[in-house]
Amino acid sequence: MDGVDLYAQFIALHRPQLQVSGVPEKFWRCLFQKVSNEIFDAGNAFSLLLIDYGDEPREECDPVWTVCVTKEDGISADDPEAVYLIDHAWTFRVDQARSQLNAMPQLVDRMAGIMGINSEDDNCVEKIMKSIWKYCQSYSIQANGVAVEDQISIWYIMDELGSGINHSDDPNFRIVPFLYIPSQITYSILFPIESTEAGDVISRDYLENIPKDTLYRDALLLPWKHSDLSGEDFTQIEPSEDYFLEGHASENYTDGPTEYPVIDTNRPLRVYSEYEVLTNSLTDPAFEIVDDPESADILWLATHFKTFDEFAQSTPNKFINQFPYEFVLTIKDLLSIVCRRGVKDSSSEDLSTLHRWLPTTYNLRTELVKFVSYYQNRQKKKLDNHWIIKPFNLARGLDTYITSDLIQITRLSQTGPKIAQKYVEDPVLFERQELGGKVKFDVRYVILLKDVENLEAYVYSNFFLRFANKSFALTNFDDYEQHFTVMNYREEAELRHIKCSEFLDMWVQQYPDHSWNEVEDNICSMLNEAFVCATSKKPPCAIGACKQSRALYAADIMLAWENGRIQPKLLEINWMPDCKRACDYYPDFYNDIFKLLFLNEANDGVFRKISE
Repeated sequence: MDGVDLYAQFIALHRPQLQVSGVPEKFWRCLFQKVSNEIFDAGNAFSLLLIDYGDEPREECDPVWTVCVTKEDGISADDPEAVYLIDHAWTFRVDQARSQLNAMPQLVDRMAGIMGINSEDDNCVEKIMKSIWKYCQSYSIQANGVAVEDQISIWYIMDELGSGINHSDDPNFRIVPFLYIPSQITYSILFPIESTEAGDVISRDYLENIPKDTLYRDALLLPWKHSDLSGEDFTQIEPSEDYFLEGHASENYTDGPTEYPVIDTNRPLRVYSEYEVLTNSLTDPAFEIVDDPESADILWLATHFKTFDEFAQSTPNKFINQFPYEFVLTIKDLLSIVCRRGVKDSSSEDLSTLHRWLPTTYNLRTELVKFVSYYQNRQKKKLDNHWIIKPFNLARGLDTYITSDLIQITRLSQTGPKIAQKYVEDPVLFERQELGGKVKFDVRYVILLKDVENLEAYVYSNFFLRFANKSFALTNFDDYEQHFTVMNYREEAELRHIKCSEFLDMWVQQYPDHSWNEVEDNICSMLNEAFVCATSKKPPCAIGACKQSRALYAADIMLAWENGRIQPKLLEINWMPDCKRACDYYPDFYNDIFKLLFLNEANDGVFRKISE
């Protein structure tokens, strides 16, 4: 294959990303030659210089290095050969960064050099972990067939020259990431947008496409330029109806059916199930599993259902296991919004949200400036500032991080929709004697929702527990088994199983002065308030009433110490939770639930009503 054909093949493979990245076409042929032959010749045109601050100490936001043009005749923005490959010195995922540094002394030395850290310092790795956020960039792989785990952002730090190019609001160069598809290697591409002369310092805009002279840009620039935003209003206001619809498929729903389904009680109710655990566990003779949804009385779907009006018109006597617009509870940013309803302003003393059961939560996409102001106000009051950063709509602890570092939070905000939720810094702990220490735990309550118009909701009395595997402390936030409790999906992690009856015996021993009955009363009161909030408005800002709907959710709850008393904290509410463990522990789990939801048989020994 000749050079022309090879170039044509290169363009066919890479044209979309070159165009999306805004790489001018005049540079494409030279880029092809350099990337094909691994030509890294930026050193022929630029020099990396250590910045001398003289007697003045270098501030945290001050750069260590700068890069200037050394090519004798300068660099013309019109020169088609003025495009340069930048290698990546380190590629990592956040949860693996520390272990990689600990395993590779040469990597530590190189990162220390880039970041201006003494590699002989005993705390060198810790300082690198803190400084990473000033130097790293990210990309993610979004494609059909790519597992969710593999779509999480990949971070990289460019080589010494690339990392030495500093920010400017008026840059003369651009740097964009570039995946060379034949080798599956990612580089960065450096090219001019203005002509420069020998001796000129080169710069790039770290926040391309973010409007200048905005507070949002100031917040995102915090890793490189300090701004005091504490004077900005951090009060949270419920967004418009459009916000609730953004990013969601429209639901075919008006006011719902006016009558409840009429069922034939002289035969078993036919159940069509897309959830294998339910299919295998629903054994009560009052119900019959069928393979055909058309013949079913009850549809228990594992996919989101949207066509409620059509469902009511065509099959008025069928039930469905979903409510219209229930995502206001099951998507993390919306849950925090609806649960703030009826809440007064933050307490002037500790800035915590009232209700006390709702951790303060900010949307890092739409409320970043408010969050930075809130964070800085807490900082000035010397209040705890540990936060857990979560994606809106992922589970299992994926892409979730705990940090007290505002710089890290602002960088994470650019890797997809995320919330910052106040981390429970003083949790009620559970002593695991086999570990010789006290660990974090959370409690999961299964919730059954029967009616929205006249709110009717229950909890399954047998709650479920998940435990961390290491003693708790406000340290080592990238140690998953110390700070997280979801161990089901980690092959290397121990999964501690304790039934709630066994837990209650241990609770009495560990916390004799705190009655679990009182704790559970507070949990049920909290869940009732959450559902009242989530049904207090009309769709799409709240769950819609539908007499054909029934639903099962799972609420994940932590317990926190507040002024010597135990305060439940609602972390999230899950749609279609994994109920395999529930069925393993309690074989009649689905039998009891279906009799409650569809036959109105409320077993007081199994369920507790939470709606008033």
